[in-house]
Amino acid sequence: MAIQIFILTKLMEENNYPYKLKKQIAELQPLETINGLTESKLYYHFESLAKQGFIEVKEIIKEEHRPDKQVFAITEKGKEVLPKKIYKLFENAETIGDMVIGLANLKYVDRDKVIGILEKKVNGIKMTWDKMSKFESRHFIEPGQEVLADFIGDYANYRINSSIQYFERLIKHIQKEEI
Repeated sequence: MAIQIFILTKLMEENNYPYKLKKQIAELQPLETINGLTESKLYYHFESLAKQGFIEVKEIIKEEHRPDKQVFAITEKGKEVLPKKIYKLFENAETIGDMVIGLANLKYVDRDKVIGILEKKVNGIKMTWDKMSKFESRHFIEPGQEVLADFIGDYANYRINSSIQYFERLIKHIQKEEI
């Protein structure tokens, strides 16, 4: 989903062709290091977005001794679906790292709606952690494994509290329009 959001947001800025976007992505990070993204998957996403009517070919550039370049533009339908895709990205994200493409494109969504999604996520984490912290795991630990149980508990506590703190910081940054 993130790559489709990236494509749609780039096409909101200007008409573009897949190879140029591939080069832009590669300047930031090698393709293969982005969740298994390959050149063929990038082109697949262009085709998928076109089949759904979110983008369309606006021009074909013919160059001698080179393959034709299909220049794409975002459609009205694509402009309508972009915010929905960004909201869904926030809803499905498990970590802030999963949200980066959405955070980079907040200008296409309602910030208050994103804040609501994030606050709901924080409340869900807190409720889950509250239930888990009341659960006495020592009943399931073999004698002699108490140190391991304490270590795992401390680690989980650190991770959960750290996640909550970062989500809350993110919410404040979005509220202040710093992000």
